[in-house]
Amino acid sequence: MHRLFSVAPMVDVTNSTFRRMARILSKKALLYTEMIAADALCHEKYHLIDFKDEELPLVLQLGGNDEAKLAKASQIGEKRGYSAINLNAGCPSDKVQSGAFGAVLMHDPKKLQSLVKAMIESVSIPVSVKTRIGVDEKDSFDFTVELVSSIYEAGCREITLHARKAWLNGLSPKENRTIPPLDYERVYAIKSMFPDLHVTINGGITSIEECKAQLQKVDGVMLGRSIIDNPYLLAFVDREIYGEDVEVKTRDELLAEFVELAKVMQQEGTALHHLFRHLLGLYQGIRGAKRFRRHLSDYMTSPTVQPALLFEAREAMERV
Repeated sequence: MHRLFSVAPMVDVTNSTFRRMARILSKKALLYTEMIAADALCHEKYHLIDFKDEELPLVLQLGGNDEAKLAKASQIGEKRGYSAINLNAGCPSDKVQSGAFGAVLMHDPKKLQSLVKAMIESVSIPVSVKTRIGVDEKDSFDFTVELVSSIYEAGCREITLHARKAWLNGLSPKENRTIPPLDYERVYAIKSMFPDLHVTINGGITSIEECKAQLQKVDGVMLGRSIIDNPYLLAFVDREIYGEDVEVKTRDELLAEFVELAKVMQQEGTALHHLFRHLLGLYQGIRGAKRFRRHLSDYMTSPTVQPALLFEAREAMERV
């Protein structure tokens, strides 16, 4: 499993449609599902975790606070062919808080430890945790060490640390991604203290150059919103991060591949706007990108939309 570079699990974003789009851009990047409630899988809502083989390697991210349910959901993920399982212990949304999981789990490191241990013991594939460096007033370095130690002592050897703390009250999920200050140095210190722990850093990273710099200090990098804003960044991952001897395709070459994917999805019954919304930023930074986005946005929800809309949006970039 490739763990140098991963795309963060994001609600309403990293579904199967997004991941199939991402695989055209990168074969190596580690992809995640959206956070899936363990309860839902225990109630046999298996359609929530359907995927295509082309999406692998793929991590199933779970949310929950019950050992038995998380263990069962992990087993379901393993049986359905996921590469690994991840526990969300960092999401601060009100909906997640109401279910007493996500970032809430950081308030009780011992409880978190028991959940992780139950998951690890239930499957043979890797189990990791995605969390933050602190929560509310619990944001000292000592607390971060206590939190990571609890996960480590559960037998977990893979962690993703968003280098910000979470505020459970007073900030929206969007504000929690930007307002609490970044503290990369703390993540580096954790890596030094736990040398055999695979540490992936998340938060505020926006370019391949920054990824390379981070990989001098930690084991992996995770990008989220940067990929939404500029999906073309993924096209450089296999060569620049993994050292693969591959040519980076141009945006126009990739656009033709996205048209072919759109044709397949259309035949499968998928509304094309579900794919096209992930491509709005494909030409970010290129002259005419605004016209591309506008044309795609204006027509992608039309009941008669066709895959060729992508080519039409590209042509709109050339108009004065």
